[in-house]
Amino acid sequence: MAAPHPRPRVLVHTRTTDYRHASIPDGVEAVRSLGAAHGFTVDATEDPAVFEAPLGAYAAVVFLSTSGDVLTPAGRERLARYVDGGGGFVGVHAAACTEYGWPRYGELLGARFARHPALQPGRVLVEDREHPATRHLPAVWEFTDEWYDFRTNPRAAVRVLASADEGSYDGGGMGDDHPLVWCRDEGAGRVFYTALGHAPEAFRDPDYRRHLLGGIGWAARLTTDDGTPPDLRPDGHATRPGGPSGRPGPAPPPP
Repeated sequence: MAAPHPRPRVLVHTRTTDYRHASIPDGVEAVRSLGAAHGFTVDATEDPAVFEAPLGAYAAVVFLSTSGDVLTPAGRERLARYVDGGGGFVGVHAAACTEYGWPRYGELLGARFARHPALQPGRVLVEDREHPATRHLPAVWEFTDEWYDFRTNPRAAVRVLASADEGSYDGGGMGDDHPLVWCRDEGAGRVFYTALGHAPEAFRDPDYRRHLLGGIGWAARLTTDDGTPPDLRPDGHATRPGGPSGRPGPAPPPP
């Protein structure tokens, strides 16, 4: 009998050197429980030295409300090489407030945080319901968050999945075109970012949890673009079902 495949692994990084969100423990617990329910193992760390070692054992790396500079120079180089080589990267909420001293990070993520109004209810406009992170959502999603503004509009360089309806809350600063959730290719890897996830309650919201699961699964290639689970290779990585354009997927990340 063949040995069972090892479960894919996801690394969650939560180091902060600036503002620290009270929701971080809730976020880590949510990703752990999603992993337990959907077949992937979660390692959580705040140690930047973890990124100085090879990352190839991980199907994706998640920056969950990190802030400030959270990597060493060696860790920055290792993370960039990992994503370029086919690894997945997921940024959640304050991941956009991270690594201001490293220009490459802003390019990888797609945009950098500028400001936000007060925490308040508003409406998310779902633009792309073909992605696993948004397929389950209504066209207009009522949510409570901080409604991040960004220094630049990332639309020209990313696939926008959802945007903010600035008419539904007070204090928006980007106007009619205000992306909140997007994905993109980076080298041979995949990047997913959601600006949502400020409050602890978000990580107990079933729709938000499916949103987060869809983003992680897509970046890690644990699901195909149509939401079906791929086969797993003997080393525990998902097989590469292809990029967003349907082209053959890249090779697995280097060890």
